[in-house]
Amino acid sequence: MDSEPDSRSLPAGWTFFRQWLKNPLRVAAISPSSRQLARQMMTQLPRNCRRVIELGGGTGVFTQALIDHGIEPAELLVLELNEELHQHLVRQFPHAGVVCGDAGNLLAISREHGFEGEHGADAIISGLGLLSMPRQTQQAILQAAFDSLRPDGRLIQFTYGPANPVMREVLEALELTSRRASFTWWNVPPATVYVYQRRVSRSLTPRSMR
Repeated sequence: MDSEPDSRSLPAGWTFFRQWLKNPLRVAAISPSSRQLARQMMTQLPRNCRRVIELGGGTGVFTQALIDHGIEPAELLVLELNEELHQHLVRQFPHAGVVCGDAGNLLAISREHGFEGEHGADAIISGLGLLSMPRQTQQAILQAAFDSLRPDGRLIQFTYGPANPVMREVLEALELTSRRASFTWWNVPPATVYVYQRRVSRSLTPRSMR
C-alpha cells in the first residue's frame, strides 16, 4: 500500500480538510476561510494597528492577510491548537510568533511573548468556535483576550451564521460592547464578523455650582 503523503507537500486546503475529517467537532468548517472574509476582518483593524494576536491560525489565511495589511511578522502572535496546522504555520511564517497552544492559556502565552500592559495587542483576530463553548469557558477566553489587549484594543471575531457568538451574560460580566460588522456568503459556510471592545467609561457629572 502507498504511504500517506507528507503533509509538507500538500496544499493548505487539503491539510485543513484532513484535520476536519479527523475531528469535525473541533474544526468547525470543512475548508479554510475565504480571502473575502479575511479582507472583511482586516477592515475592522484599528487605525495604526501594529501588534496583533491571532487565535486559531488554521492554514494561515488571516496571518497572510495581516502581513499584507502591513503588520510585521515579529509583531504577530499566532495560536493554533492542532499540531499539524501549527507545523504548517511555522513553515509558512518562520518570522512570526507561532505557538501550538490553547486559547484557554492565552494570558500566560501572551505575557510570555511580551503582549501585556502598554505593550498589549492592538487587536485580536479570532475564528474560535465560541458558539459551542459553555459560558465559563467563553468568559475565561474573552477575559484573557482583553487582558492581552491595550485598553482601546478590540477583538475581531468571525462566526458561522448570523447570531452573536458571545453570550449576553458574558458581555455584561466583562463590560463589553459588540457590533455586527459584516457578513459574507462567499465563505464555506457563510460567515459574520463581530467586533468587541471595552465600554467607554462614563464621564463624571460635574458638581453644580453653589
